[in-house]
This record gives sequence, C-alpha cells and structure tokens, in this order.
Amino acid sequence: MYKIAVLVSGSGSDLQSIIDAIDCGDLNCSIEAVISDKEGVYALERAQAKNIKTYAFNRKEYKDTISEEILKLLEGKVDLIVLAGFLSILKGELLKKFKHRIINIHPSLIPAFCGAGMYGLKVHEKAIEYGVKFSGCTVHFVDEGTDTGAIILQKVVPVLEKDTAKDLQARVLKEEHKALPEAVKLLAEGKIKIEDRKVTIVK
Repeated sequence: MYKIAVLVSGSGSDLQSIIDAIDCGDLNCSIEAVISDKEGVYALERAQAKNIKTYAFNRKEYKDTISEEILKLLEGKVDLIVLAGFLSILKGELLKKFKHRIINIHPSLIPAFCGAGMYGLKVHEKAIEYGVKFSGCTVHFVDEGTDTGAIILQKVVPVLEKDTAKDLQARVLKEEHKALPEAVKLLAEGKIKIEDRKVTIVK
C-alpha cells in the first residue's frame, strides 16, 4: 500500500479531495498522517473524522524547526508528502531525504503568480490585476526554492471579464480538487518519470 502524509494549514478542502478519491476507490493509498502548522484548523477535524492520525506543529512555537519535526515523524514511514495548502516553507534534511517525494499544489499556472508571498487570494488578485485570460493550478515537486520545483501537471480555467478574485479562486479550487488526487495516483502507480526539470507521464 502506497503511504502518504498530507500537510495542511487551513480548511483542508484539498485534503478532502484526496480522502474522497480514496473512499471511492479511485486512489489506492493510505493517509498515514495529517500535519498542520496551526492548531485547531478544520483540516485536522476532517482527518480525525476518518480516524487519520493528526499532528500540529504551531509555526509560532516551532519556527524554523518544523521541517526537522516533520522528518522525525515521517522518515521511513511514508512514500510521499503532499502539501495541500501548507504555508510553512520546508527546508534542510527533509528536502534531501524526500527528494522527488514531496509535492505541492499552487493556485496558478507556474511560473506565473508564484514565489514568496504568493498564496491564497493574493494569487488570484494578481492574476486579475495583470489581465490574464487564463489561470489555473499547478502540482509540482518541492525543492529548495519557493514554487520552483519541476511541474507534474497543470489544470487551466478561463478568467472571465467580470471575475472577482473570489470568483476565480472558486473556479481554480474545483480544478485543484481534480489535480491533486490525480498527481498522487500517478506517483503511487509509478507513472512519473523525472529528468532534470522535465516530468514525463508514462502510459
């Protein structure tokens, strides 16, 4: 059984998309842990409702040591770490030990509207301000940079003339809920080949 851990910071709708994919048989894996960098977020309640082990490393308390704590908890226990709206930046040995085994979902078509400070509604505000005609979401591997890892897959949505940032966010979120389980499934089934920055999906 392919084992994953999911890292969260908020309501956990992306986490729920993975739970739902497992429940309906689309995804053959188990969630071994859900880890938050905030206490009391709804994502932890979603996990607890499914009897998934939960952990909270409050970033105000743990600061730069969160990555070390996550490594202690997960090393040798999971095949993949999935960032699903996780706001803390991972670093150090965790990135080395889990190279090409940590993925993140970002609410834009990377390399547009990404990097430091680009998260949540801010991403969609920038997309509308810039006047792009299309946006979307990106699932990518996590490396030492911020949103700089190799791209696994992307989903595209139109940006409509009268869209607010919240309108666009809702449209992109629907695609996130498809993209994240899809990427996990591809990895679980060994269908991802990576060479330098190029990711190939093996049929």
